[in-house]
Parts: sequence; C-alpha cells; structure tokens
Amino acid sequence: MPDITSLTSAVEAALPTQSIGLLFALLLTLFVAGLARGFSGFGAALIFIPIGSALAGPGVASPLLLIIDTVAAATLLPNAAAKADKKDVTAMSFGALLTVPLGAAALVYVDPVSVRWAISITAIFFLCFLISGWRFRGPPSAFAAVLVGATAGLFSGAAQLGGPPVVAYWLGGRANIATVRANIVLYFAVSSLFTIVSYVIAQLITAQVLLLALVSAPFYAAGLYLGAKSFGLASERTFRMASYTLIGIAAVASLPLADHLLR
Repeated sequence: MPDITSLTSAVEAALPTQSIGLLFALLLTLFVAGLARGFSGFGAALIFIPIGSALAGPGVASPLLLIIDTVAAATLLPNAAAKADKKDVTAMSFGALLTVPLGAAALVYVDPVSVRWAISITAIFFLCFLISGWRFRGPPSAFAAVLVGATAGLFSGAAQLGGPPVVAYWLGGRANIATVRANIVLYFAVSSLFTIVSYVIAQLITAQVLLLALVSAPFYAAGLYLGAKSFGLASERTFRMASYTLIGIAAVASLPLADHLLR
C-alpha cells in the first residue's frame, strides 16, 4: 500500500485541481460503479467514465477503469474460455482491433472538453439504448460480429463504453445465456488487451495512473462484492432501474456545464 506522500504526489499529478477531495470523489464513484456492475452485470463504465472524466480528465479516467476492471474480471476468464463461441468472439475481436487505436488516439489528440462532451452524450445515448430493450434480431454472421466489434472498439478505446452494442448483439441471438455471458467476458478480455497496448503506446498508462489504480482498486472490488451479494435481495427489474438511474445522474452531472458542482 503506497504511503500518504506517494498518494498525494499521484493526486497532484493526475487530478487537475491538486485536491485530495477529488480523490475521495473518484473513489466513491468507483465504488458506486462497482456496486452497479456487481448486481446488474453492466453499467460500471457508463457510471464512472462521465464523472471520472469530469473529475480527473478523460485521459486519466479511461485508463484507470481499464486497469481496475481488467484485473477484477481476470477470475472470470477460465470459465468463459471453456463456454464461449470462440469463432464469434474472434470475429468481434477483429473488429475491435481495427478501431480501438482510433478511440485511444482521440484521448491524446482531441481537446479534453470536447471528449468529455462526447462521453456524456454517448452515455445518455447508450442509457436510452439500454432502456429501449432493443436487441439485434438478424441472423448471426461474421460480418455483423466484425461491425459490432468495430463500433464497440471505438467507444472502448475512447471511453470504455463499448458494452451496450456487444450485449445487444449477443442477447438478440439464439445462444443460451451461459454462452452469451461467456462470449461477453472473453470478448472484453481480448478487447481490453488491445486497449492496454494502445494506451501504452499513447502513453496514457502512466505511473500516476497505476498508483491511483492501486489505491482505488479495493473500492471498486468492494462495490463488486457487495453488489453481487445483494443480487438476491431485490428483483432484477429493481436493480436495473437503480443502475439506469445512476447512469443517468452520472451522464448529466458530468456535462462540462456542471463543472462548478463537481469542483
């Protein structure tokens, strides 16, 4: 565990206003994001990235969540690898390979405020998309999988927001739920690898981000654990509505227009 001096240095380097208060806001947001993912299976990026980008900037929020979530999801890989439709996952992963670097490049070359506007608007769009319940109903094909993967890869590279198109595509197919879940876990493990490589090349994974990840990972893990444990205490509909509400609040509150409220 890093000492307080190292932690303060990381905060001063990574957070724009050099405020320890922003670190605690970041940790709280990660905990809530982990809680949402733990009990509903999705929503971590849609909750954390808008708020995290407002607090620390897109160039810190995206690699931070990428590192933490990749580590947290590693325990799911053995089971997913055994049950997934590897042909379908390979096709979708190829699409992501083509576009993840483009999304990562946006974090480096596009104005951070413009990226934040895009992240918040995208989060709102994806929230509406999830609430609509729309699913891909066409026949599965390699071309469709590559196209979905390319779309998801672009959003993942820029803001870790690639989940909704992937989930909608596989839930609309004929595969059983165990295969769908395994496909999603395996795909995001592969696409996360692409994103890590892209972020390293773009110098987005810095020593400060790694230190912040080390400090904040327990908060995200605690949220995942409590969310998973709470799953049986309420209906799936209740949990999904709670996640939708949190996503909506995060997306709206993180708009650049609301900066005076977050800082």
